[in-house]
Amino acid sequence: MSSPPAPTSPAFDFDDSHFSYPSGWAQTDGGRGGQIIRVTTLNRDGAGSLRNAIEASGPRIIVFEVGGVIDLQGLILDIRNPHITIAGQTAPSPGITLIKGGIQTYTHDIIIQHLRIRPGTEGGNSIDALETQRGSYDIIVDHCSFSWGTDETLSAAGWGFAGSNLQQWREATSHRITFSNNIVSESLNTNGTSYGSLMEDNATQILLYGNYYAHHLERSPNFGGGTQGAVINNLIYNPGQKFVDYTFANWKWDREGGGARVNGIITAIGNIGRGGPSTRANAFFETVSNGDVEYFGADNWATRFDGSPYPELRESTFLNNPQGRILIQSAPTMMPPGVSPMPSSQVEAYVHRSVGARPWDRDAIDTRVLDDHSSRSGALISSQYQVEGYPAPASTARPFDPAQWDLNTMTPRSSAAL
Repeated sequence: MSSPPAPTSPAFDFDDSHFSYPSGWAQTDGGRGGQIIRVTTLNRDGAGSLRNAIEASGPRIIVFEVGGVIDLQGLILDIRNPHITIAGQTAPSPGITLIKGGIQTYTHDIIIQHLRIRPGTEGGNSIDALETQRGSYDIIVDHCSFSWGTDETLSAAGWGFAGSNLQQWREATSHRITFSNNIVSESLNTNGTSYGSLMEDNATQILLYGNYYAHHLERSPNFGGGTQGAVINNLIYNPGQKFVDYTFANWKWDREGGGARVNGIITAIGNIGRGGPSTRANAFFETVSNGDVEYFGADNWATRFDGSPYPELRESTFLNNPQGRILIQSAPTMMPPGVSPMPSSQVEAYVHRSVGARPWDRDAIDTRVLDDHSSRSGALISSQYQVEGYPAPASTARPFDPAQWDLNTMTPRSSAAL
């Protein structure tokens, strides 16, 4: 694998693409057509809070008349009622940042855009910033920023063996999930983890598109046993030990799956991996597995810190008696509908221009981790206090004017709405 051209970072200007996403397999309108619920306080709960809006029932679009930080004080916001859109783009500058907690989903038809979630060490042990859990499907998480998870930071999870057969296992755990245009950075190495994203066993139809992964020991992302997904046009910077990897553990499938063996299926197209100061990886895609994975790869490039190329594939010998093979496919078995990959040579510029929450109004944390890629700097961290610490911008307020927004797409009609 030789290196593509050096990255460029064009200046940002307002663009409708910052509110669009590839649906992939997650065909959902979220809360379109439902009631508009206004968040009017930065309190973690009570009247006018984000928590109250999330816990409401029926189709709903959550908009924000406040900007600033919501301190969750260790709380996880559970989304259990379907048909919901959370439109962080409607908040006045500096937007909405959740700290010391996170979000989990247990239902379907959810769209989340333009939130920042930063749990940190005071958010609790072994939590993700955002995690789709059992019962989650038809979910789109787009243009958000996640950092400082204490397990993974952004994951498609659930228990992959609920039921008596493979179809039931797949229906019970996360499926038809799109994670697009997000920044996933600086998972915390508090207990030897420092993991970016995990697609748990039997998660299916998972699309990871246009995301920026930075400063994770492993799992940027990782796919568990029997998973099916596509990794398209992502930029991965400064992983510790691995870029993208697949793991099938016989002991888990013997204990929970009755000894079943199911191939994983992964499509990887147009991704860029850049080694940084912490990187000790072996290849762009690596198996740490007792089971096989069907892999289609095209136009993927990974380079070491010194610029020399990595191989694309490696079958690891890390596990005892590893038997997992990479079964190279001549065409993609898993290809999300409606997705046309861009050439990998465009990915780095795209990421700098487009990803994360509110790219027209980035906070200092997102700006820094993107600058790390440009300067080939930064490191794995174990506490948010090794960098900025929790953000604490002044709070702001502004009434939400529905006339300034296309309520079907939650796209502003002009930059004056932002």
